[in-house]
Amino acid sequence: MHIIVLGAAAGGGFPQWNCNCATCRAAWSGLAPAQTQASLAVSADEENWFLLNASPDLRSQILATPRLQPRHAGRHTPIAGAVLTNGDVDAIAGLLTLRESQPLALYATARVLDVLAANSIFNVLNPNHVARRPLPIGEPTHLLTRDGRATGLAIEAFIVPGKVALYLEDAAVEQRLAQRSQDTIGLAISAPATGKRFFYIPGCAALDDELHQRLKDAALLFFDGTLWRDDEMIEAGLGHKTGRRMGHLSVSGPEGSIAAFADLGIARKLFIHINNTNPILCAGSREREAVAAAGWEVAYDGLAIRL
Repeated sequence: MHIIVLGAAAGGGFPQWNCNCATCRAAWSGLAPAQTQASLAVSADEENWFLLNASPDLRSQILATPRLQPRHAGRHTPIAGAVLTNGDVDAIAGLLTLRESQPLALYATARVLDVLAANSIFNVLNPNHVARRPLPIGEPTHLLTRDGRATGLAIEAFIVPGKVALYLEDAAVEQRLAQRSQDTIGLAISAPATGKRFFYIPGCAALDDELHQRLKDAALLFFDGTLWRDDEMIEAGLGHKTGRRMGHLSVSGPEGSIAAFADLGIARKLFIHINNTNPILCAGSREREAVAAAGWEVAYDGLAIRL
């Protein structure tokens, strides 16, 4: 399998357009590389590529990724479709870039497909050309092109602790934090012909027993790296919510992801969906060094992996 990190940052990107916090200042001044909003591209044959989430930065990501650019005369794209892990703006806004009556396949949970159906702006994805396919939970599903051709990829969706997208929150959201629902899923992506498999979980509020068992001894994992510490946004004076309130497990601390994954035997672990305030975005920071010492990597735009 071929995997490309199209974007490594959380919603808003890095630097965020209206932020001059310590880490964003490093990016504005060129001391840290800018990162677009989180998404992967994956292919079994380098001919048909699927996006894992459709970032608001998708057009610039395609411009930066020759393997996703048109190869033939007229209308053409090697992008066969997209798979969504949630209904957050930073996971679905890029779908609007994929208009122009291009044959595509869109996979998401029934819940997220309902969210798209309820917002008429997504009708620019002409249903005569874009097949919206419900993604079953816990069942391996072969990813097919719009016209039903095999791509050599299979995917299994599984629910992870999380929360509803911010714009869908209601008064009872805090009573449902870190619960399991079709609003937040992880993906196991595989190439059945080779037996290779990796996991993509860009949003997760907790590592519970079920997820612990699923990920044990995995070959490759991309995992939620949104915040370094739970009160990061509050301490920076940029917000009033903790990481858990936002539906994200923090990287550091006794209950953070570094500690939680220490005994899982995962061969390669990368943080992705990293908030602009998180100092692991800056090479040379003590936080980046702590991540490396714990056996983790920090994903970055343009990183290519062959599995």
